[in-house]
Amino acid sequence: MRGGHDQGGPSLRGKLAAEGRIDGIISLGGGGGTAIGTAAMRALPLGFPKLMVSTLAAGNVAPYLGTKDITMMPSIADVAGLNRLSRVIFTRAAGAICGMVGVSPEVGAAKPLIVASQFGNTTTCVTEAKKVLEAAGYEVLVFAATGTGGRIMESVIESGIVSGVLDVTTTEWADELVGGNLNAGPERMDAAAKANIPVVVAPGCLDMVNFGEMASIPEKFKGRNFYIHNPQITLMRTTADECRQLGAIVAKKANAYQAGTAIMIPRKAISVISADGQPFHDAAADEALFTALKSNATVPVQEFDLAINDKEFAQACAYKLIELIGCRS
Repeated sequence: MRGGHDQGGPSLRGKLAAEGRIDGIISLGGGGGTAIGTAAMRALPLGFPKLMVSTLAAGNVAPYLGTKDITMMPSIADVAGLNRLSRVIFTRAAGAICGMVGVSPEVGAAKPLIVASQFGNTTTCVTEAKKVLEAAGYEVLVFAATGTGGRIMESVIESGIVSGVLDVTTTEWADELVGGNLNAGPERMDAAAKANIPVVVAPGCLDMVNFGEMASIPEKFKGRNFYIHNPQITLMRTTADECRQLGAIVAKKANAYQAGTAIMIPRKAISVISADGQPFHDAAADEALFTALKSNATVPVQEFDLAINDKEFAQACAYKLIELIGCRS
């Protein structure tokens, strides 16, 4: 790694990385050292080699990673001093960071980049839209709308490398509003306004709030409509009142997009399980959502007598985004 020991703040570290004066970063630490080391790493670009050898690596490392690609390696023993075990671990760590630095990723031909939000219940929609966008010459980067995924997508948009956003899975707002496990924070959907790029928005999976196993769900939600996705994930249907609030939130976020936007509403279903005959079908709640979207939006709203995963809806979203990007060219 070139450049020696960097004593500067985050902006200096980012500048040095951008100038190619450092090639990678490695740090060792306990609680304090991990906090300091990862703070420096979070200031560096995505794709830049980052390795943190930490006594905390076996626990919840989300606060240390943030939205960056930091590799956490358990130190096993304390990092103070050398012993027969730490010598092995530290040697492997040195080899790991050298390996990261020594490998040149195959990026491929540069194409305009589009980011898209996806959930299991909207995978079919995004997969079809992705085909259309790629055929039109775009590269599509898909993020899972799992809270962390939404935050990472926002950070990628803020980086300035994105040409457009296919935000058809805004479900993280349901968790933010109601108190589920997969919220992405109140800044979700803000980055595109700052980056001034076109966005297509849809209310994908706003019918569901995500919790863990049934036993973990707060008592205040007793009696609600639940769907067990798997033993570890339980979904809760949003009510008409919650949908009304969600529609207002999403519309107001979309209103801030000045580079061109459209809200696309699939009236037949906003997820696989909200379709007629499915466990989360609730016509009144859906109507409350759609009405709130339309009444609060100052940007164009298009309605389709389709489900979100219908091929025609997915294609309409993709073509609308291509049109909006083209209007800026």
